[in-house]
Amino acid sequence: MRFDLTSLQIFLCVAEEKSLTRASKRAHLALSAISKRIAELEHRVGSPLFTRYPRGVELTPAGQSMLTHARQVFEALYRMENELGDYSEGIKGQVQLHATTSALAQFLPAEIKTFTTQFPGVKLDIEERVGAAIVRALNDGRAEVGVFASHTPAPDLETFAWRSDEICLAVPVNHDLSDREAVRFSEVLRHELIASHAESALYALITQEAEKLGMTPTVKVRVSSFDCMCQLVAGGLGVALLPRHVIRIYAHSIGITDVPLDEPWAIRNLRIGVKDFRQLSPTARAFVEHLRAS
Repeated sequence: MRFDLTSLQIFLCVAEEKSLTRASKRAHLALSAISKRIAELEHRVGSPLFTRYPRGVELTPAGQSMLTHARQVFEALYRMENELGDYSEGIKGQVQLHATTSALAQFLPAEIKTFTTQFPGVKLDIEERVGAAIVRALNDGRAEVGVFASHTPAPDLETFAWRSDEICLAVPVNHDLSDREAVRFSEVLRHELIASHAESALYALITQEAEKLGMTPTVKVRVSSFDCMCQLVAGGLGVALLPRHVIRIYAHSIGITDVPLDEPWAIRNLRIGVKDFRQLSPTARAFVEHLRAS
């Protein structure tokens, strides 16, 4: 069954005007031409699309169904036209990106640099958020793209596996554990911790795993940035569980080192999340495709 766009446009016009006469004036076509197009559509469908009355028309159930699909066709054509126009002019626009501290500290800077080098007309509005807040922002439309840990619940989002990181123990270089090849989490919990804020995905993971052992983390200081956590560890105020890559960045300038954590959950997976990939702007979709290809 094939339909031409002109007939569908006329059908939409009649459905919205609820009158063949008003539709003919709006479309600048003769009333007979409008009637002929509608009759051809009804013949093709095999069912009446309108119920005719002396003062106008009303959609039949078949007409209601066609109205829904016809609108989707023209919405898709509109999106296609805009998207192809964006590509012909070079991708421009802005991407609303929310990401965890871990993703921003480790992986995203390099990817953002290569993406904006390829598409210099794109601007990114980046916000650092905890995993649950990123999911809420994606669902509410305040963010287009999110990057968060895979254990963060996101049932209403489309997600794509992306990168992995390793959680290690950050200790001062002169700490009793600094020369260990690996350490178990139960031993870590005997020390005072420098922890991230309570809503962070990392702290949620720590408390979840501590509960499985029947233990409670002893938090001496809670701060919101990896930089502060590393500085406090170097100052001897406690130990911290952080991504290995982050610890090694600071190990070059302050007296800390990383000790591997001998636990299967120490390897974390990060995911890219969006509300609906097909409905993303061309700019946001290109950014997601860039991340997934990296």
